[in-house]
Amino acid sequence: MAGLTEVLLPYRIMEQDASSSSSHSSPTDAVSFFGLCLVLGIACRHLLRGTRVPYTLALLILGIGLGSIEYGTHHRLGKIGDGIRLWANIDPDLLLAVFLPALLFESSFSMEVHQIKRCLAQMIFLAGPGVLISTFCLGSALKFTFLYDWSWKTSLLLGGLLSATDPVAVVALLKDLGASKKLTTIIEGESMMNDGTAIVVYQLFYQMVLGKSFNWTAIIKFLTKVSVGAVGIGLAFGIISVLWLGVIFNDTVIEITLTLAVSYIAYFIGQEGVDVSGILTVMTLGMFYAAFAKTAFKGDGQKSLHHFWELVAYIANTLIFILSGVIIAEGILDGDDNFKNALPVLVGLHLLVQFVFSVQFWVQLPWFADLGSFRYSWAYLILLYVYVQVSRFIVVGVLYPFLRYFGYGLDWKEATILIWSGLRGPVALSLSLSVKRASDSSTVLDSKTGTLFVFFTGGIVLLTLIVNGSTTQFILSLLHMDKLLAAKHRKLGYTKYEMLNKAIEAFGELGDDEELGPADWPTVKRYITSLNNLEGESVHPIGASEDDDNNLYPANLNDIRIRMLNGVQAAYWVMLDEGRITQTTANLLMQSVDEALDLVSHEPLCDWNGLKTNVKFPSYYKLLQVGFVPQKLALYLTVERLESACYICAAFLRAHRMARWQLHDLLGESDVASIVIKESEAEGQEARKFLEDVRAAFPQVLRVVKTRQVTHSVLNHLIDYIQNCEKIGLLEEKEMLHLHDAVQTDFKKLLRCPPLVKIPKMSDLISVHPLFGALPSSVSAPLQGSTQETVKLCGLTLYKEGFKPNGIWLISNGVVKWTIKSIKNKHSLHPAFTHGSTLGLYEVLSGKSNICDMITDSVVLCFFVEREKILSVLSLDPSLEDFLWQESAIVLVKLLLPQIFEKIALQDLRALVSERSIMKLYIRGETIEVPQHSIGFLLEGFIKIQGAEELVASPAALLPSHGSLIFESLKSSGITGASFSYQGSRYQVETRARVIIFDMAAFEADCTLQRSSWISPSADRPHRSLGREPRGLMSWPENFYNPRQHNQIPEGIDRQANSLSAKAMHLSIYGSMVKYQMVH
Repeated sequence: MAGLTEVLLPYRIMEQDASSSSSHSSPTDAVSFFGLCLVLGIACRHLLRGTRVPYTLALLILGIGLGSIEYGTHHRLGKIGDGIRLWANIDPDLLLAVFLPALLFESSFSMEVHQIKRCLAQMIFLAGPGVLISTFCLGSALKFTFLYDWSWKTSLLLGGLLSATDPVAVVALLKDLGASKKLTTIIEGESMMNDGTAIVVYQLFYQMVLGKSFNWTAIIKFLTKVSVGAVGIGLAFGIISVLWLGVIFNDTVIEITLTLAVSYIAYFIGQEGVDVSGILTVMTLGMFYAAFAKTAFKGDGQKSLHHFWELVAYIANTLIFILSGVIIAEGILDGDDNFKNALPVLVGLHLLVQFVFSVQFWVQLPWFADLGSFRYSWAYLILLYVYVQVSRFIVVGVLYPFLRYFGYGLDWKEATILIWSGLRGPVALSLSLSVKRASDSSTVLDSKTGTLFVFFTGGIVLLTLIVNGSTTQFILSLLHMDKLLAAKHRKLGYTKYEMLNKAIEAFGELGDDEELGPADWPTVKRYITSLNNLEGESVHPIGASEDDDNNLYPANLNDIRIRMLNGVQAAYWVMLDEGRITQTTANLLMQSVDEALDLVSHEPLCDWNGLKTNVKFPSYYKLLQVGFVPQKLALYLTVERLESACYICAAFLRAHRMARWQLHDLLGESDVASIVIKESEAEGQEARKFLEDVRAAFPQVLRVVKTRQVTHSVLNHLIDYIQNCEKIGLLEEKEMLHLHDAVQTDFKKLLRCPPLVKIPKMSDLISVHPLFGALPSSVSAPLQGSTQETVKLCGLTLYKEGFKPNGIWLISNGVVKWTIKSIKNKHSLHPAFTHGSTLGLYEVLSGKSNICDMITDSVVLCFFVEREKILSVLSLDPSLEDFLWQESAIVLVKLLLPQIFEKIALQDLRALVSERSIMKLYIRGETIEVPQHSIGFLLEGFIKIQGAEELVASPAALLPSHGSLIFESLKSSGITGASFSYQGSRYQVETRARVIIFDMAAFEADCTLQRSSWISPSADRPHRSLGREPRGLMSWPENFYNPRQHNQIPEGIDRQANSLSAKAMHLSIYGSMVKYQMVH
């Protein structure tokens, strides 16, 4: 007994010294330990980079070493030791509250939302049933094999806290090796959810151990409250903080601070205020941010946020693992009776400390001298480690069918890594410390049990880090999961050769100058070691794989699709920074790319499929025809939805175009690359078609979207210019900030009060229509009062062929297509009428039945005027009758000779009618001559071809007997033989007839008259020119176009009628922005 006292005496003296020293410590000593931790973290991160030793393992061992020296030896650490004691005495709950919110938020916020969605079911299985299975397995093993006489509740309590995984080292390794994202996401996501579930299970059994009883109803109620309540609180904080972010403008400091503050406040409210899981609260908050707030941070702000949270996570991991090691040492070396439990944890530090202190010191430790007597604790720890691995195997094995079926699936290799990645970390250790602290003052738990909890948990944390963490790379290599695919390996080699070419090119530009002369290329190349090991010739990665190994063709195709989609996504980020797309649009676009990336091995490029539901005319635009719904409200809602759809289409087309350029620059001409490029081009067809439809139906929407983009881009250019002036010394910092603040004010104005689509009034729309706008106010005012404004949906019929006309339709916006059953329009390329067209006028004036069916091909905003109102105008002024007949001819020529006139834009046809046509009334017996290079149209009456008996009835096209090549082409196409067209140089009038003749040669020679500066429409897209500069929205200078004053009015046309046609032509071109002067 005396000998034992002598052995223990040195340690008791050491304890007295420690207690006397702690009485003189200062709270500021904690700063010294904080600084030491950062230095040790820097050293470990620097020295272990590129090795297989996990960074966190080194930190934990260092922490145990520091704690062992401070608590277990005479060699104290002075002020640093005082700081260690201050940190070691931290409350376990405070330990979790300080470090977990930051670590959880950083981990969940950095995850990809799409990966989370796809892997969510797998994560829930592992974190829910998986934790319960692990808890039961470990609890049963502890109860039946550990001779500590623990109850079921106590055994399950230790099993529950040991079920919390923390695979920080494995996740970092998987990311470094470029392992599959799905595996990394499953492991990391399981860890976050696992921590929350394990803590909930721990809290349940902890209260049961302390004497509180639960029935199954109470257990289910408890679990539901802490889990569902946590998710609800996390979502609430996420919504509120994201809305707050929306009103913060270009203040990165406030934005980052808000994310930090909300993570801690949410944890505190959930954990302490509402008694739910704080971990699940913060995890939900971080995932919400990842889903809806990533695009709220742009440019430098996003980079700053990423670096900030990376730094926070690095500091938190450094402190928590070193502190965990210290706490393990402190908890084990806290009393004489517990020395034997320190052996399994501290014996590994023997060799390390030998270099610092003499070997004779270790024999002074009482537990070292009695090494052999404590082999049972060592055996139990080793056995518990085996149990932990077996339980992990059982969890993954039992859930494997579900893990394989849901999400991305899971093969046996990935399941192996999932089993081996079940490391334990600070969460389990903090929970064990809570048990130890409770055991010191509890009558239910003795202090020995609390100490054993800390011992076993600390030992498992250390063993899993040492064994599992350090051997994961070996397992990956053994399973061939760390090797690059052959296709990627070839692309890397090809890229290195391209890098060498770029280096030679840069040397050619920089290798010689006036001041210093030439540089030595061999020396330069010797320093570029990454390019020194290239052997052989550069082999194109795609061409080689196609020729050498046909099995690599699908891999190459998939790889190029992935690179294409990655380029598209990168272009979206650029457009977000440039202000071309909004945050909401960016989220939709990014999500579509993520979904397409999952399908590259099964389908062609399909990122457009994820956008289709957002790119269409909204269903509620059908309310435009419902009488009890205000049309202005329905039109406003429609326009708002169309704005978003136009942003999506424009961004989609631009991003794919940029990605195609980049892919072509990298790979050049290749069969596989060409396939992907063609897939990309094919995807854009629907987007282009939608923009064309919007351009026809609502051109104001495209104008506003483009105006916003240009305004944002101009302001960005101004900011770049100001900052560049400050960099090159033209502006002082104070001056730069003054100008910068002024531009930022404009930015705020743009974001908070952006230009909106203005819904024009009916009077404004009708006044810029060429027909109504050209009429004198005395005539147009009564008509306008009786005009019916209406919106027709796509596919509706305005009027049908063969039916009696009941009025005319004035098209303001939209596209209307025509079909004729009696006259086949097989030669019609684009049988459509757009803005400014007047439909049904010829039928009303002639009294004939409708010539064709008119069917809307988009949403059409139009005006209807009854037949009687139009006919009543004819008696007011004879010149009005001529003008209306001229207007009717514009539509008629497209119906009768589509092969010629459908290629001519509507404004060009009006110019042809106004300045290169002759309309005349003929009486019986007169002769009509159709000159060469001209086309006549019989509007009313009957005529005969001279020398023939066939009677020609209106309407009919009158072609010359010989003429230019255009008529020869009509002959070759067979159109001259159609029932509606006739050919002859002279025609005999049988009854009163009205004929209009167009001078086509003069029209072509003048290049559509004086409009040499106008943008001519494409032959294959005749209506595109109309939407390119929407009528009524252009801001042309008043002197941009001056009507020629020397034009002679064709014979047979009243001057007033000609002036009306001229005004209609001007309105068709410039809308309401030109002032007109009537020619009297």
